Amino acid sequence: MKSCLILSRARLLATLFLVSTFACAAPAMALGAAGLPDFTSLVRQNSPAVVNISTSAKLDELADAGGEGGENQMPQLEMPNIPEDHPLNELFRRFFGDQMPEGPQGMMPQSSLGSGFIVSKDGYVISNYHVIKGAGEIVVRLSDRREFKAEVVGSDPRSDIAVLKVKSDGDLPVVKLGRSEALQVGEWVLAIGSPFGFDHSVTAGIVSAKGRSLPNENYVPFIQTDVAINPGNSGGPLFNLDGEVVGVNSQIYSRTGGFMGLSFAIPIDVVMNVYKQLRETGSVSRGWLGVLIQDVTGELAESFKMKMPHGALVSKVLPDSPAAKAGVEAGDVITRFNGKDIATSSDLPPMVGATTVGQKIEVDIIRDGSKRSMLITIGQLPETDEVAGNEPAPATPDGTARIDRLKISVRELTAPEREELELKGRGVLVEQVKQGPAAAAGLQQMDVIVQINFKPVDSIATLKKLVGALAGGTKVPMLIHREGSPMFLALEVPKN
Repeated sequence: MKSCLILSRARLLATLFLVSTFACAAPAMALGAAGLPDFTSLVRQNSPAVVNISTSAKLDELADAGGEGGENQMPQLEMPNIPEDHPLNELFRRFFGDQMPEGPQGMMPQSSLGSGFIVSKDGYVISNYHVIKGAGEIVVRLSDRREFKAEVVGSDPRSDIAVLKVKSDGDLPVVKLGRSEALQVGEWVLAIGSPFGFDHSVTAGIVSAKGRSLPNENYVPFIQTDVAINPGNSGGPLFNLDGEVVGVNSQIYSRTGGFMGLSFAIPIDVVMNVYKQLRETGSVSRGWLGVLIQDVTGELAESFKMKMPHGALVSKVLPDSPAAKAGVEAGDVITRFNGKDIATSSDLPPMVGATTVGQKIEVDIIRDGSKRSMLITIGQLPETDEVAGNEPAPATPDGTARIDRLKISVRELTAPEREELELKGRGVLVEQVKQGPAAAAGLQQMDVIVQINFKPVDSIATLKKLVGALAGGTKVPMLIHREGSPMFLALEVPKN
């Protein structure tokens, strides 16, 4: 009986403990739920200034683009295999139809669907360049169902921004603009747009990262978010919790064509710089240094006698460029630009591009392990970026020589090859790479060795001499040309 009583008391205590635990936890859970952001007022206030953009392309333009409607065509949705009598079939037909409707002669309506937002009461609209690219007619539709035909004021493919203008009496709703520089990683953000043509859809998430560099997008430090963005959201605004536009939704990373948790927005600070230039001049001017750069790896940092990898490594200085006139050399590591630190090479192009042409900027570099500063007068970025030379002609076995210490075979470049690569008497061509220090550094067949430890290689004899003089057990930088593009490799010199 006594043991049963003890057990009952234990059960009672356990029950009281559980009750008190849940009683304490309930307010905490309610507080957590109440702490989540409420987007309703933000959406209500800003939706009127967010627009749906549809374009019509001329049939002859579509034919010129290969009959596919160009880049700006909304991706086709694949209809699921559903029985004819299934109720979902009616839903799919209502929204997507069996085929594109016919339009005026020579035109195909709604070959592109995107989003945008109004920034002035007199009718200026911002969207993506890829939304209106190749458009014959552009229609802007507001949430109150008003429609306007729009004209392109200007566009900038490098930043993927387009500025449109609709006729207005000055009564259009407008968004409030914020500062993307003030955004913090982890901050809540919200997008309004027309994914797959579903007008004024709202999605929310957080800022995943800032300053992202994407392939072939050197001049935009993208905002990465996990906000659900799909085709049709392009050109739409990204809001912070204060209801301010902090970015323009532009790209997604996807293996399927749909949202996968990686969305990228153009910072509003970049957008407004482009917007002002397009309104005032119809074109965009960007700063230019005239260098080709790469990241500094741990191995390269060691070879450059740096304590840790950082900065942008200059692999080539273009002739007659601002950098060349200031004395920048291949092998310099740019660590600061106009007072701002350069963590990785991707940090530099947006900074340079946003700099006023003709402005003198202080640039800090590391050369031969020593820090130094220089003043560079920023030039204007050419209309066409530097195009790398073609890869050298196939090698012939004549005149090859072995560099046993590196386990490679090389040959002299022919005069036509030097001219084609613009090497002017420098470099030897790699014919063969066996397992060894050069292979471990990443050297490949058909690479051209231009420099070893900052010393120019003008012949096989010079290469042999330089390699023979290297101290064993050290790491040295080796400058090569691969398919016409310069690149530094970190070479670990064998001890014997």
